[in-house]
Amino acid sequence: MLEVTPMAAEVINELTSQSEGANDDIGLRFALATEQEQAALELSLSEVVDGDEVVAAPAGAKVMMEPAAAQYLDDKVLDVRQDEQGNPAFAIARQDHQEPQA
Repeated sequence: MLEVTPMAAEVINELTSQSEGANDDIGLRFALATEQEQAALELSLSEVVDGDEVVAAPAGAKVMMEPAAAQYLDDKVLDVRQDEQGNPAFAIARQDHQEPQA
């Protein structure tokens, strides 16, 4: 299942609180878009759509994923990095599951 870092959750909460008609049902939604045989993730601020998988993130942030996106993001981590201008940008990386050392 997608893991959401505390920093990503904070940015999601900031975005949803600034959106028009903000309410507790709005979160960050991932959908998989296919364009010319290439898949791309689309992000939007949205309410839950029937069939979405919902991840309860830290600090009450919500992340919703349509089924194809949920399958793709199953072993990923959603984090935030700074872009060249110093603005927050979402980043997706593989989860680092290391076996505990004995």
